[in-house]
Amino acid sequence: MIRTMIVEDDPMVAEFNKRYIGEIKGFQLVAVSATVDAAIEVLQKQTVDLILLDIFMPGKNGLELLIYLRENEMDIDVIIISAASDIERIQKAIRYGVVDYLIKPFEFERLNTTLTAYKEKARFIKDQQVISQKELDRQFFHIEEKTVIEDLPKGLTNNTLKQVWEAISSHKEEHFSTEDIVKIVGISRVSVRKYLKFLTDIGVLRERIIYGTVGRPVYQYEINKSEENLIKKYL
Repeated sequence: MIRTMIVEDDPMVAEFNKRYIGEIKGFQLVAVSATVDAAIEVLQKQTVDLILLDIFMPGKNGLELLIYLRENEMDIDVIIISAASDIERIQKAIRYGVVDYLIKPFEFERLNTTLTAYKEKARFIKDQQVISQKELDRQFFHIEEKTVIEDLPKGLTNNTLKQVWEAISSHKEEHFSTEDIVKIVGISRVSVRKYLKFLTDIGVLRERIIYGTVGRPVYQYEINKSEENLIKKYL
């Protein structure tokens, strides 16, 4: 669970944000603070992973809390939710490493998108030991490498792709390896790898590398739920 704190002086806005957090799986609300000083007291007692932070508050403002976190090298991510829309404050928040910046008023869907993306990134970082340039670009710099493939590459067939996809879809674990699919489909490891590479190239699968006890890399995959429908045009 991602331990989350709301720092917001407006009780109504704080309550809305609290409800939003409750509607998105994977997040646990640990505290709500109305001032920066109160938030610092909480941080001295509890472990927090993420702060939803307002800027305009009585006493110290939200940017001062952000600076406090960075100066004290606290490993806490921050999403700004504020009416402050001037470029100076936005740039300052970005320079101090905020994950996202939402300008009030905002739609729930915008916050939902932000928190879902944050959860995906947190899960990715937890699972990953090394990272490819492609994943680094996608996860941290929001650069998507769009691969447009109209037809199946030479050597791949629709029937075998369908078998591989059915094997992937039926696999009980979230992550799977080439060997897992080989056992189900019954074709060679080399052939399965070609299909998994194709599915990764079009964005239907995500690939990660895990190093075993002997230092040999093992490739594991998971379905990219947001792009899963792309497979339909090839089946």
